[in-house]
Amino acid sequence: MSVVVDASAVFALLADEPGADKVRSVLSMSVMTAVNFSEVVAIYARSGIEAAVIEQSLGELNIEVVPLDRQLAFDTGLLRPICQNAGLSLGDRACLALAKQRHIPALTADRAWLRVAAEVGVEVQLIR
Repeated sequence: MSVVVDASAVFALLADEPGADKVRSVLSMSVMTAVNFSEVVAIYARSGIEAAVIEQSLGELNIEVVPLDRQLAFDTGLLRPICQNAGLSLGDRACLALAKQRHIPALTADRAWLRVAAEVGVEVQLIR
């Protein structure tokens, strides 16, 4: 079964943090929104890592990156009222919206997602 990975899950994998093994075990079946992919790129770019190195590192993960098309953007926007009190970002909501669209779990390190999972209608799996 496929799973939508959040930026926090990818960070944990790349930094070999707790939960990295759980992410590694589903990597071949993972998808990620372009918004979350951009979050990962931004963190590494802010650290001064060269674009080519970032691109190679992320490319090796072989995660399908899903564009934020009109429907996914709409579905992401609809989650704002549900997710705002939990402090979820645009990237968080995009990840949840994709998981809901595809009827697959979302994988994250962010425990706040558990507060909205039932209302959103998505299975949230924590990596740690």
